[in-house]
Amino acid sequence: MTILQGVVVAEPIRAAATLGYGSFEEYVTLRSSALLRFASLITGNREDAHDVVQEALAGLYPKWTRVAASGQVEAYVRRSIVNAHVSAWRKVRRLHVVEDPAELHAAPTVADASAVLADADQAARLCRELPPQQRAAVVLRFYEDRSFAEIGTILGCPEATARSHVHRALVALRARLEGGRDD
Repeated sequence: MTILQGVVVAEPIRAAATLGYGSFEEYVTLRSSALLRFASLITGNREDAHDVVQEALAGLYPKWTRVAASGQVEAYVRRSIVNAHVSAWRKVRRLHVVEDPAELHAAPTVADASAVLADADQAARLCRELPPQQRAAVVLRFYEDRSFAEIGTILGCPEATARSHVHRALVALRARLEGGRDD
């Protein structure tokens, strides 16, 4: 028997059902789009997002019963996504091959786009320049509207460190915006 959020359940699979996820397959079906959006913001591009979500879900599958019974499926998967991205980032040391180095400094052309779309594009580009932990903290804080305590739990750090990540990221973003740097 397991006690989960005040509900006594006879087995972990029923515990997962009380949280709305009857099985691993059901969880993937219900949450894959949201996880992919989250990962896209963390990684900065859709292809890497698919990879880190796949890696996180592959790691979750053998542990599904235990993680679902704990009631921390979302936190576990989000932390796995962040970890997968940080690991990948460390492996390549932030080196990205481009065919034409002039493209790195070329201003993007936005024909007939609204100011909101241009601002969103600029924000996404600036966020991609942040270190992975700071980027993750900013996405969790402002896109996911998470508290600093939740951010700390997801990133595996104290709440004060989560606050520090967000603060340092905002300082860096402000400096880039005020300096006119939008490349």
